Amino acid sequence: MKLIMSDLRDKDLLLQFTLRLGDDALILGHRLSEWCRNGPFLEEDIALSNIALDYIGRARMHYSYASDLSEGEKSEDDFAFLRECRDYQNFLINELPRGDFAQTMARQLILDVFYTLQLEQMSQSKDATLAAIAGKAIKETKYHLRRSTDWVLRLGDGTEESHNRLQAGFDAIWGYVPEMFEQDEVEEKLVKLGVAVNTKDLKPEWEKQIGAILKEATIDVPQQEWTVRGGRAGFHTEHLGHLLSELQYMQRSYPGLEW
Repeated sequence: MKLIMSDLRDKDLLLQFTLRLGDDALILGHRLSEWCRNGPFLEEDIALSNIALDYIGRARMHYSYASDLSEGEKSEDDFAFLRECRDYQNFLINELPRGDFAQTMARQLILDVFYTLQLEQMSQSKDATLAAIAGKAIKETKYHLRRSTDWVLRLGDGTEESHNRLQAGFDAIWGYVPEMFEQDEVEEKLVKLGVAVNTKDLKPEWEKQIGAILKEATIDVPQQEWTVRGGRAGFHTEHLGHLLSELQYMQRSYPGLEW
């Protein structure tokens, strides 16, 4: 049974939060889909494409629930394909260009550890729908984490070039990490209601796990010399606009298509 929000304000907060989770999954899934036919070898090409589908499937579940919360005013297609750039509230790290394979694996490790911790707690959410989505997604994410960990270890402890590329990958995106652990009043209110996860509390365990993996991979943990944030407020990098121009092309060119 779905959690009954106490007032319209709470329901609006739940809708915003659900869309954020959908946006995170959709944008990252699209970025990973760009590896289709571009993977370093066939098996990895297929694996990355399948992981992209996992995220896109997760996005669809969140957008479908958001449509229910809007009482049918918006469809899942409307949320995915017919919003403007400023309406998306995904983490900025998810929208960054894929970079080379090492940078993709660096981002995946950062996010896979985060999502594993987040989804384990989200599966206990008082909102039954979000809990069910998290319960399904955590199974996929644990597999994603095993893969990204294996690749980080292989690249970090491989050749000089693979090591340097991986270090450069982490260095290039590390400033986008703090945003993952920050919360605004939307999420703070839902944490109090038992719906959302207090991501601030996840950071110590995330740092512990990431630190251990990077140490084994002989990669230095980057210094936090700069930070960029704003995704949750709709402020994005220039890259999201280019991504959406591709993602939304079919729906905007041929209105009325259904997912």
